[in-house]
Order: sequence, then C-alpha cells, then structure tokens
Amino acid sequence: VGGNASSVTDFILVGLFPEFQHSIVLNFVVIFIYILAFLGNLLLIVLIWGDSRLHTPMYILLSQLSLIDLTLTSTIVPKTASNFFTGKRTISWIGCGTQSFFFLMLGMSECLILTLMAYDRYVAVCIPLRYLTIMSPRFCLHMVAGCWIGGSIGSFIHTVYPMHFPICGSREIHHFFCEVPVLIKLSCEDTSVYQLVVVVTSIVLLVVPFSLIIASYTLIFLTVLCMNSVKGRKKALATCSSHLTVVSLFFGPNIFIYMTFASSHSPEQDQALSLFSNILTPMLNPLIYSLRNKEVVAALMKLVGRCGVS
Repeated sequence: VGGNASSVTDFILVGLFPEFQHSIVLNFVVIFIYILAFLGNLLLIVLIWGDSRLHTPMYILLSQLSLIDLTLTSTIVPKTASNFFTGKRTISWIGCGTQSFFFLMLGMSECLILTLMAYDRYVAVCIPLRYLTIMSPRFCLHMVAGCWIGGSIGSFIHTVYPMHFPICGSREIHHFFCEVPVLIKLSCEDTSVYQLVVVVTSIVLLVVPFSLIIASYTLIFLTVLCMNSVKGRKKALATCSSHLTVVSLFFGPNIFIYMTFASSHSPEQDQALSLFSNILTPMLNPLIYSLRNKEVVAALMKLVGRCGVS
C-alpha cells in the first residue's frame, strides 16, 4: 500500500525535447557539456585556492561562482541522463522538491554573487585607494555568506509554497527537471496571485541586481575612459568585459522565464532557455574568465609545471 501511495505522488519528467528525433544524440551532447562544465569549474576552483596570488576578493568571488555552476549542473544533468537511459521518467515528490530547492538556491545565490562581483570591480577601478579597506577579507566573507543564506531562504519559500498546490489532472512535467514555473502549470487551482509574487520576487532578485550591475559598469567605463595608462585601461576593460558577458548569459534567459507568466511561454521555450542558461553557460564561464585573464593562465601554467616536474 505504501508503494502505491508513494507512486501516486510521483511526477513524470518528459525529458529533453521528447519530440526531437535524435534525442539520444542530444542527451549525449548535454552529458558531454556537463562533463566539460564540471571539470572546467573544478579546475578554476583548484587554481584559485591553490595559488596564493589569487587569494583576492575578485578571485574568491569567482571561485564561489564556479562552485555554484558546478553544483547547479550536477543538480540537473545526472537525473536527466539517468531518466533517459534507464527509461524511468519518474521523480518522487520529495525528489522534485529537493531538486527545485537546490536549483533555486543556486540561481538566487548566483544573482547576488554576480552583483557583488560588479561592486568589487567598481571599487577596484573607481576608488582603488580604498579598495583594500572596503573589500576586506571579513567584508567578503560576510557578503558571500549573505549570498548563500539569502538564496537559501528565498528558495525555501518558493519551493515549499508551490509544492503544496493541488494537482488534479496529469502529473506530467513538460521539462527535464523540476522548476517552479513548470510546476505551477500542473495545478488545478488559480495560481495567478502566486505567479504575481514570483514576478515581484524576480524584480528584487533579477531586475534590481541587473540594474546595479549596469550602473556599476557605466561608472567603470566612464572612469576607464579618463585613464591615462593604456595598459591599465586594457586590463580594466578585459576583466569587466568578461564579467559583463557572463552577466548577459545569466540574466537574459532568467528574466524572460521568471518575469513573464508561466502560461505565456511554451514548454519548448522553457527547455531551450533552461538548457542555455543552466547547462551551456556554466561550461562557458570558466573559458570566459580564464582565456582573457593573465593571472588565471599563469596559475594554470604553474600547476602544469608542477605536474610536469612530479
């Protein structure tokens, strides 16, 4: 009886683009991207924590971004791949809630980390003489802890509440993982008020941070234009352009997904944007930051040199 009772509460994940003819190729590509993202972000974390020259606020924040990306992809891809290759498409109510919680927690934390990274660059470029005073190790530790705690609290609220909406019909989720906008579509109750709450929360966690980031970089570019040193100007622009690329890749899809009502976009749009934002972007982030960053490249050469000697 217990088995039957638990199976009634299970959800069915339809997986990645179920109508796509070459789904096995698509799943292998996603797994390959996941492996690259996992190894790339892990390598970046090892480089930052293994090289004392990179123990600065900017790189500590970058290591947190890599940790988030590494964990985010691991929250989604292994379950998606397991469901596809075993043919078992179900996910338990608890499993769905857990996946949704970690996904939201990491996403919200990333919003705040990216904002903090923009503030770090603003202080470094615009008020460099006060940089060490403002971006002290203690301040960074408190800010990073605040990002994780804030993400956890927000995620807990937005996981527990929608998971208790009654589902009268099909428990089939037209997605490859459990995500709030998709879960809302299954409810037979009027969820328009809650969807409005999601939009308001998105304004706080997406639009406000994005606006602060744009304001920071506007001030940075104005300061850079006034620099006499060509070398300093190039270095500031290289670092900031890397960050702005990551910001655009993260905020663009998420603003569309969370700031519009769930009924206004199709399952295919949800899947495509989630695939881009949550799997492809975490693979690109280490490349964006490392290829244009001499300090990271130097740390990598140092690590390769050590391995060669050993």
